[in-house]
Parts: sequence; C-alpha cells; structure tokens
Amino acid sequence: MSDSDSDTTGRTRPTDDAEHSDDSAAVLAPLDDRLADLVALYEDLHRHPELGFQETRTAAEAARRLTGCGYDVTTGIAETGVVGVLRNGPGPVVLLRADMDALPVTENSGLDYASTVPGRMHACGHDVHVTCLLGAADLLAAGRDRWSGTLIVLFQPAEEVGSGARAMLDAGLYSKGLVPTPDVVLAQHVAPFGAGLLAYCPGPCMAAADSLEITFHGTGGHGSRPETTVDPILMAAAFVQRVQSVVAREVAPQDRAVVSVGSFHAGDGANVIPDRAVVRLSVRTFDETVRTAVLAAIDRMARAEAAASGADRAPETEVLDSFPVTVNDPAVLRQVNEQFTKVFGEQRLFAYGPATGSEDAGLLATAAGAPLYYWWLGGWDPEEFRTALAAGRLAQDIPSNHSPRFVPVVRPTLTMGVQALTAAALDQLAPAESTPAQTAGRAGRDGAAAAG
Repeated sequence: MSDSDSDTTGRTRPTDDAEHSDDSAAVLAPLDDRLADLVALYEDLHRHPELGFQETRTAAEAARRLTGCGYDVTTGIAETGVVGVLRNGPGPVVLLRADMDALPVTENSGLDYASTVPGRMHACGHDVHVTCLLGAADLLAAGRDRWSGTLIVLFQPAEEVGSGARAMLDAGLYSKGLVPTPDVVLAQHVAPFGAGLLAYCPGPCMAAADSLEITFHGTGGHGSRPETTVDPILMAAAFVQRVQSVVAREVAPQDRAVVSVGSFHAGDGANVIPDRAVVRLSVRTFDETVRTAVLAAIDRMARAEAAASGADRAPETEVLDSFPVTVNDPAVLRQVNEQFTKVFGEQRLFAYGPATGSEDAGLLATAAGAPLYYWWLGGWDPEEFRTALAAGRLAQDIPSNHSPRFVPVVRPTLTMGVQALTAAALDQLAPAESTPAQTAGRAGRDGAAAAG
C-alpha cells in the first residue's frame, strides 16, 4: 500500500503525519483565547459537585455549550447522561468520554473555589474531565474544516459507583441509535503526578473491581452474658483479619490483587451484642481467573468464620458494584502517542504500570466492538511533585484521588487536557482532504480489507 499503512486492528491509516500535525496546530490555536472561560467553568463545577445520577446542573451546562457549538444533543440518558454528535462528512466515528460525578467527601483544600455542598466534593477530578472535554468539543467544532468523520462527545454519570456506562448502554446508547456506533473510544483521567505530563499503559491498564457487602448473622443479647449469644462482631472481626491472607497466601506473586475492607458496622450500644455485623470490602484484580479465585476465597472464609462461631445462618453476600478490567488497544495507543509526541514532545509522555483503580469507560468500547485508549493526565503542581519524588515521600505529600485535598492545579492541567483530547480525536478522525479510499480504510475494522 503506497498511501496508507494498516495496524493490528485492521484499520488503515493515512501516512501523512505532517498533515495531521498541521491540522492539530490549527485546531488548537484558539485555545489560549478560550482558556479564561474554561477556568471559570472548572471552578464553577468544582464549587457545585453532584453525586452519581444526580448531575443535573453539570449535564445542563454541558448540553448548553454543546448546542451552542452546533452538536446534535441528547440529554437525560440514564437520568443525567449527555451526548453530542457532530457529523462532518465521511470517515471514522470517534467517541470522546468524560465522567461527571463527584464523591461523598468533605473538601479540605482551603481554595476559594472549594465545594459549597456539604459532604460533597470533586475529589477525583471529574470536573477537570468535563471541562477538558467541553474545551475539546468547542475546538473540534470550530476547526471542522480540518477533519472529516463523526465526532461523539459523551458526558457519563455515575462512574464512581460503576454503573453509569452500563446504564447509558442499557438506555439504548447504541441499540436505539442515540449515537452512531463508534470506531474508537478515547478517554483520559487526571492523576496525582506532575501537571504537563501524560502517562500511558498498553494492554490491561486498570483493574477489575468488585465491591461486596457481607452480612454476618449472629444471636444478640446482653453484653453481660456473652455466653448466651453468637457474637457477629467477633465473627466479622475474625473474617476481616483472615481475609487479608487471600492476597498474601492464595495469589501468586506474579499476579496482582488487592482486598481492602472499607466499612464495618455493627450494633448501637456498649452493653448490647447485636444480631448482625455488616462488612464492605473492595476487590481489585487484572485477570478473570484470579478474580474468580479471590471471590471464591472470600466467600469460603466468611462461611468458615460463621461456622466456627456456631452461627445458625450463613453469611449473605451482595455485589454492590462491579467494574471490568480496562484494556488499552496497543495499536491505537501507539498511533495516538505518536501524535502526542508531535504536539507535546517526547519528554512529556511516559509509560506507567497498571493501576489498581478501576473504570467503566471500557464498557463503551466493548459494547461497540471498538478499541479503547485511556490515558492519565498529570494534575499536581510540578515542583511539589518533583520535591516529593526526590524525597521518597509521594505517598505522604501528594494527595491521591479521593482525598479531601485532591485538587489539581488549574494550569497547565486544563490546557494539556484539552490539547490531549483534541489531538487524539484528530489523529483518529480523517483529514479533511483524505481520498475516499483512505477514509473508508481508516473507518474500517475488518482487517481483511486492510490486508488486501
């Protein structure tokens, strides 16, 4: 093939990288003039965090801005989900995704734009994600003479509880034609490393997650007569200790798994032994075989502790939420990273190991049969990050996602986040001057056509 090359997904790409670089520069050029508005938007979103499936204010602002940019907008998907579609001639269908929900966390940042909602905070940076995607959507709409294809921008509710992407799919995102089925799905997440950097991980990049609630049943009674009871607190406490051995003794060293107990509730009075104790825990794995084995071990240990305590009823386990493994497509990752290198320079891009956090963005790609690329956007003050890294104090000095002190620096985080989404989309869309053969090949995923 003289004018294109094919990758392992079977999608054919034009080889004129210089043309793509020129397109990116032209489309990104207005960003400086738009940045003040994006900063104001970000600070407003941060002041007004909304929990999953309650993101009405955030969704309304996203819809308003997309409509103003000329997108076909659909709202109310799975309660609060918003999509905008911009059809701009023949070519690939590219989906850019941002999550919108905040967390039940009380902010402790001291910022003048801190959360005004008691017990609610954008502690995972989803306000950054929404702002960056709206910025990219604006630039790509304004620069539509530089690309061809269909662009979908998707604002997803309820990522934190693992059900937002699934709910949008179940509401007919693809099956009812609310958006065209994408050829590729692209997303990013702000992370606690130096702003101005991007990190990537080929293949499995974020863990599968299962959140469980286990209820241990005992026999309650007076605290002065424990011999007449079956104490569920003792039972559950023994389980909490023993369950730590799942990773330590039942997972091979070359595999990765995390089991963390995050909640333990039992009883209301000092002199009353309750009749039940409830434990909530989170399981993270990267391999389905390991996941199955870990979940089975947790169930076995819970039942064994109940039996050892003489409980009349076996524990009950409820799955609260479940995320699949997030898997990056190596070919798309390589393609987009080449564009990132041209836009940002090689020194701004670095490889990162799989993260034990979890995501549901991969469901949007899997349901479409499309490849996914999900990268990390640096968000912390670069000098503070370098100082902590040099001192070996990253864990102590740099707040992680979900911390009440996790607030990314505004610049250059927003600037680079908008640039990254825009450049990635342009890389996967067709250039405006593509020949019909190039456009059709770039949109295809059948492999055979590309090979021919």
